[in-house]
Amino acid sequence: KNEVGIVVGPSGIGKSVLARRLGNFVTATGGLFLTGKFDQLQQAKPFSALASAFNEYCNKMLKEGRSSHLQDVALKLRIALGKDACHLVKVIPNLSIILGDDAGEQNEDEDCVDAQKRLQYLLCQFVDIISSLSGAPVTLFLDDLQWSDPASISAINQLLLVSQFLNAKQQFFFLGSCR
Repeated sequence: KNEVGIVVGPSGIGKSVLARRLGNFVTATGGLFLTGKFDQLQQAKPFSALASAFNEYCNKMLKEGRSSHLQDVALKLRIALGKDACHLVKVIPNLSIILGDDAGEQNEDEDCVDAQKRLQYLLCQFVDIISSLSGAPVTLFLDDLQWSDPASISAINQLLLVSQFLNAKQQFFFLGSCR
């Protein structure tokens, strides 16, 4: 059910245009198309492109104003993430609007042991929930993979591995571009 595609080519050849056209097709057929871009100057900031893609998706949900869908998403996320929601809200700020003010509160006693693994798990939960509630395949396009950080690549691998086991009806497609 999971697929991976990588578009490689020199700068300016049209990799991003091709991805946008795919995005138009995905959304026209009812799928979710999430997009983010790595930046050479943001390499020290883990998950920057993933955070951008998921934050923009949350913003889009808020703008669409389908309150019943937002309530469903918020409820499922609160159940799945529990007190760990605060860690995901740090990476996806617009998620705090969906989950409510208390979602960003962190327990003072929290340690950072395996923080990257925890965040990967939470990102997988997030994708699983938005996919299952929308009933649509999720396509994640990340541009400029050559500027990606190791934590993001690890999270993408985890998304691909975990999403194939979570729900047999869901589909996850990752598309990346690089020079």
